[in-house]
Amino acid sequence: MATYLIKRVFSVIPVMLVVAVIVFMMLRLTPGDPAAIIAGDAATSQDIAQIRDKLGLEEPLIAQFGIWIGNMLTGDFGDSFYYKRTVSSMIADRVGPTLALATFTIFLACIVAVPLGTIAAYKQGSWLDRTVMGMSVVGFSVPVFVIGYIMIYIFAVKLDWFPVQGYQPISDGIGGFIYRLIMPSMALSVIFIALIARMTRTSVLEVLNEDYIRTARAKGLAESKVMTRHALRNAAVPIVTVIGFAVAILIGGVVVTESVFVIPGLGTLTLDAIQGRDYPTVQALIMLFSVVYVLINLFIDVIYTILDPRIRY
Repeated sequence: MATYLIKRVFSVIPVMLVVAVIVFMMLRLTPGDPAAIIAGDAATSQDIAQIRDKLGLEEPLIAQFGIWIGNMLTGDFGDSFYYKRTVSSMIADRVGPTLALATFTIFLACIVAVPLGTIAAYKQGSWLDRTVMGMSVVGFSVPVFVIGYIMIYIFAVKLDWFPVQGYQPISDGIGGFIYRLIMPSMALSVIFIALIARMTRTSVLEVLNEDYIRTARAKGLAESKVMTRHALRNAAVPIVTVIGFAVAILIGGVVVTESVFVIPGLGTLTLDAIQGRDYPTVQALIMLFSVVYVLINLFIDVIYTILDPRIRY
């Protein structure tokens, strides 16, 4: 196991290098000049040239890439072109709301989807099973921003149950912190509830026909124990896989959800940086998201051996 983990950690290096090259080139080959955006509409060509020289944009691309990688390895993500601040400080300021939204969303999705999928498998063919599957189709089909605006209209504008937009730090009170996260998390969790519920149902259905399930029932165990101790536990590996996948794709959903509900997290920071052609900020954020994605996959591989001792690397 230790050897496998070491190999996986080292395999991250070429993956991140490829991601770094793609991100670096993609930003610089797209139309637009960050120096012109910073200088403003009234700037002259000489003003723009001075800004480009100050930002190091006149250097060859290979030199720019080498400087960026070297600085990043030392923890220096550079200074934002747009905000005139260090990128690391901006990420530190914005990571709290994003982490809170993502954690709350995954927690909500798991506590709703896993029981729903398990019950749907146990009641296969019933109205409950058909309802869960129908809701899953709807959850996959409707974009998160549409769900967000519908929820704002119903629960905030019409019923006045929740605030329309905004975020409250946990330091200002845990009640308000949770209260303002409920609606964004519900909107974002819909697609993940659909994804996890379908996978849970499929996985549980597969194990319900196994011999050990029949043996457990023949021994007189209650159905609740059969489903939790035997069926759900043996179906856990695919479920954990899809939960890990959900966490990975949550990054894209967070960007949209934060924009809809005006949450000052990494998602809105990413959009602002893209619109402002802020190379250092966009590069740092994408690299951060990529590292999180890779670490989540590594964590899932470790969890496999805990859930199923038969798995050995």
